[in-house]
Amino acid sequence: MNPKNHLGVCIKYLLGVSLSITIVLSASAQQRPNWQNQDLEKDSVFGISTDKAYAGLLKNKTPHAVVVAVIDAGIDTAHEDLKSILWVNLHKVNGDNGTYGWSYIGSAKGNVRYDNLELTREVRRYQQQDTAKLPPGDLVTYRAEKVELLTKRRQAESTIVGIGNFRTILEEITRKLGKSVPTLADFKDYQPQNDNEAYVKNVVVNALSQNDDYAGFVREQIAAATEHFKAQVDYQLNLAYDPRAIVGDNYADDGQRAYGSPDNNGPDPTHGTHVAGIIAALRNNGLGINGVADHAQVLAIRAVPEGDERDKDIANAIRYAADHGAKVINMSFGKPLSPYKKAVDDAVAYALKKDVLLVQAAGNDDKDIDSAGNFPNRKLANGKEAGAWIVVGASGIKDDSTLKAPFSNYGKTAVDVFAPGVQIYSTVPGSKYAYFDGTSMACPVVAGLAALIREYYPKLTAQQVKDIILQSVVKVNHLVLLDKKKVPFTELCRTGGIVNAYNALELASKYTKQ
Repeated sequence: MNPKNHLGVCIKYLLGVSLSITIVLSASAQQRPNWQNQDLEKDSVFGISTDKAYAGLLKNKTPHAVVVAVIDAGIDTAHEDLKSILWVNLHKVNGDNGTYGWSYIGSAKGNVRYDNLELTREVRRYQQQDTAKLPPGDLVTYRAEKVELLTKRRQAESTIVGIGNFRTILEEITRKLGKSVPTLADFKDYQPQNDNEAYVKNVVVNALSQNDDYAGFVREQIAAATEHFKAQVDYQLNLAYDPRAIVGDNYADDGQRAYGSPDNNGPDPTHGTHVAGIIAALRNNGLGINGVADHAQVLAIRAVPEGDERDKDIANAIRYAADHGAKVINMSFGKPLSPYKKAVDDAVAYALKKDVLLVQAAGNDDKDIDSAGNFPNRKLANGKEAGAWIVVGASGIKDDSTLKAPFSNYGKTAVDVFAPGVQIYSTVPGSKYAYFDGTSMACPVVAGLAALIREYYPKLTAQQVKDIILQSVVKVNHLVLLDKKKVPFTELCRTGGIVNAYNALELASKYTKQ
């Protein structure tokens, strides 16, 4: 899951249209800080009732610190709302001398920011062999993956052209308006001179109707989308690009452990910083936001570049987390291919033996992951299933047919629960804050809830915490939109509901009395 997938507004290609571009607006126009912690009955938003739990069930109770590992692109360790909740390595040794954790995508040579998609790496791996001598099954796979790679690259290139055309027309309209920073009212009054101008006007009016900030629209949607697709062409889908020399490991040895860097920030820790804040940003300190868990310590592990994470790095990140006391691991990432799945599965089994709960984002492609590939996953190569593993879809703010976030993956058996993942306000680098969308945001809501339960009920096992979270959801008893049809929420996940902190903590108290 590319870290850039958190964009609240995404720009997608649409081939065959003169502008080659379609702009899809976010599901929610509302920006309401902390809504994920609020209560449906009291606040009329479908949060998880965290604030209600603190005010009632947890009042005058003493928590225990719980370590939550955030495997991501990095964390801004100097952020005003995070620096005091970071896990600190008190036992540094040679090869493990990171202050706040470790990075598996860097070395003394520098940091990996961009990497290929796994699809690109697989095509390159085949091409490094004599393809004429490939076994028939491998040859079929290679040819199909090569076609897919070339198709994705052409689409990304076409999209860049389309966005450029869109921007050119937008700049021409702005010139005609005679204002460097036009408003919603200016665009509403503008009379288009052709179909392309009419299309651009409609898109901009829809966008500015949600937030009348033209400069922000250009920066956060047009420019960000250009950067996103340019990164696909230059790095993610580029067979000639391979940054692994920066790391300096023996990549063919998936059992290698000793490599990496103590740099937990990396070149762009935006995604990981946002995730960490949702979990554990200091509560009620007069700054920014309130995290879900009030005594969580965040262990920062860099293993997710802008592109697809590598199985070897994820396996080592999971082992590092388990070895350094993490009781919850947040995994806001995923990909459709996993060539070294066994290495990850072995690491998962290792973490489960250490009583770790793994929480994973379902993904942002609006796909049914009961059938579509999504890795890592709880189905282990040995035929067993990881028990203490939760997969999270993203829900919206309103308790109506739009409750499922339009981008969120789903799965009647592959996804366990949904949690708030639309317009989530959290920490970003430079002691700043921003709204992001994504299952990447829903996942840490649940990871924070798991940490909160383990803080106040430390004798509960990882499996018991999972069971409590799943058994205490607020059931959704109305139909929701899926592919322009309305379906029961039970078609989207195992539980048919949204996680709830108040219910979970109330149930946890009963577990401890059994």
